[in-house]
Amino acid sequence: MAVYLARRLLAVVGILWAMSVLIFAIVHVLPGNVAYAILGEYATPGAVAVLEQKLGLHDPLATQYWHWLAGMLHGDFGRSLVMDRPAAPVIFQALGRSAILAGISFAVVTVLGIYLGVHAATHQGRGSDRLLALAQFLFIAVPDFFWGIVLILFFASWLHWLPATGYAPIGEAGLLGWASHLLLPVSVLALGLIVHVSRLTRSSMLEALQSRYVLAARAKGLPERVVLRRHALRNALLPTITILAIDVGLLIGGVVVVETVFAYPGLGRLLVYAIEQHDLPLLQAGMLVLTT
Repeated sequence: MAVYLARRLLAVVGILWAMSVLIFAIVHVLPGNVAYAILGEYATPGAVAVLEQKLGLHDPLATQYWHWLAGMLHGDFGRSLVMDRPAAPVIFQALGRSAILAGISFAVVTVLGIYLGVHAATHQGRGSDRLLALAQFLFIAVPDFFWGIVLILFFASWLHWLPATGYAPIGEAGLLGWASHLLLPVSVLALGLIVHVSRLTRSSMLEALQSRYVLAARAKGLPERVVLRRHALRNALLPTITILAIDVGLLIGGVVVVETVFAYPGLGRLLVYAIEQHDLPLLQAGMLVLTT
């Protein structure tokens, strides 16, 4: 057991190191100049050269990487060059907001995905089952940003029921205001995954309903709801739990797109801002936190 744990720990360390190298390399091949991002496009070459020297941008890449990695290992996430403040508080504040968005979306995906999958399996070939198949085509084939724009136009611009963008802390806006800002982003983030989970749950449930232990339970005269919950659903959930774990990665990737569409101040939008401003320390630290 000790050898196994040591190997797993070494594997995790190796993966994190490889991710840090990859992130550092990707960030440093991005077009743009951080000195011009800070000083403005009309800055003089002399002022740009002085700032680049101060920021260590003329140091060899290996030296820059070592300084960055050593700081990260000591809990120093660096300093945002554009905001002129430590990167860690900015990143973790945005991460908390993204965690709220992703956590609520995952809960919605889990509950509705399983419920709709079971319902479709027990109503095979009926209208609800066919509607779910159509929804799978629509929400998986069409990208998230399209549905985000559609929902903004319908619920925010036309009906004026919900805010189109932004975020309101629950302490300032109250529960209703906080929830109203989350409803549209959560909907877009969850819709495609709900269909994905429900279709897999449907397939697993249909297979379980045709199994011998379900037939035996029915032969004993057990009520159908007992057969579904205690015998069919328990076994059908095993593949669903596996796919839910995989969908966490899809959820994290979708957060970046959804936060950008709805101007939601989470980690995904922060990374987009760092790319636009060429804020290397903020971008490197944010990407490492996101991938970890």
